[in-house]
Amino acid sequence: MKKVILIAALFASITLHAQTFTLKSNELGGQATEKQVFNSFGCNGKNLSPQLVWENPPAGAKSFAVTMYDPDAPTGSGWWHWLIFDIPATTKELKSGAGNLALDLAPIGSIQSITDFKTQGYGGPCPPEGSKPHRYVMTVYALKTEKLGLDATANPALVGFMLEQNAIEKASIIFYYKR
Repeated sequence: MKKVILIAALFASITLHAQTFTLKSNELGGQATEKQVFNSFGCNGKNLSPQLVWENPPAGAKSFAVTMYDPDAPTGSGWWHWLIFDIPATTKELKSGAGNLALDLAPIGSIQSITDFKTQGYGGPCPPEGSKPHRYVMTVYALKTEKLGLDATANPALVGFMLEQNAIEKASIIFYYKR
């Protein structure tokens, strides 16, 4: 009987850990590629946001948001590269290029607010030449509200505050880039 209970507890533990909120990408590896790199400020990439998919969202998630942040930017406050929120709860994936407003690939109803580039949508990695490799943290937030109550002119600090106030859970991928 003890063996059965132990096996059941082990299986429950494995199942529980396998069901965590997870962010994945078919395009992101450990390093940014030319596809994701910014196309300005001396960088010559294609500036396409990566494909992202999330699994096992927590119960009660009413919407999602995705951000991309560089904590290594030499600004004293990091650099926000992408903020997209009010993503409907039925959405579990962003297509490659969804961060380009002209391509119209973002989920209907979602909002892409301004970044530290002072533009809406995705702005890829482009650290200063000669700096150490920068970390780019791509995070999906499961939110307890359908709408954050912000528009596309909201600055990154305000969006970040509202995300933290409404987050149920979050999951991240970190990748690097150096030039």
